[in-house]
Amino acid sequence: MAELRIRRGSAWSQDTIEQFLSDSVIPIRLAAADSGGSPIVMSLWYLYRDGSLWCATQADARLVAMLREHDEVGYEIAGDTPPYHGVRGQGRVTLSTERGPTLLEQLIDRYLGRRDSRLARWLLARRDDEIAIQIRPTWLTSWDYRERMENAVATG
Repeated sequence: MAELRIRRGSAWSQDTIEQFLSDSVIPIRLAAADSGGSPIVMSLWYLYRDGSLWCATQADARLVAMLREHDEVGYEIAGDTPPYHGVRGQGRVTLSTERGPTLLEQLIDRYLGRRDSRLARWLLARRDDEIAIQIRPTWLTSWDYRERMENAVATG
């Protein structure tokens, strides 16, 4: 297990953070800087493996151009509905054309559960142009408001 730089005040230990990152099947919100330095936030599928977050996108995507220019990103992995909890941080990016096609298949398996859907077939037809994005966290933290929100959230 890679040693993560977890900020003081994080709600969770490294083991709990890694379990959350491995088990959560929700997109990562990735913030990158455009050519003018302004932040843009994009949602991508991700995998957590060996201390890194892995995403994939098409090689000609605007995000790839942005990451080639600025390799520092911010990110958050958290659900949209209460009670709120998740992980956020910053990291440095490495791009890999070699890993792109295989990573895309792994992401499809994780998020769609099968490769025979129309969406999966469409994505796989474009796999040769896929690029892998490795995010190595420079720091991260977690928050967990489930206990404090226990009686505040209306249930169906």
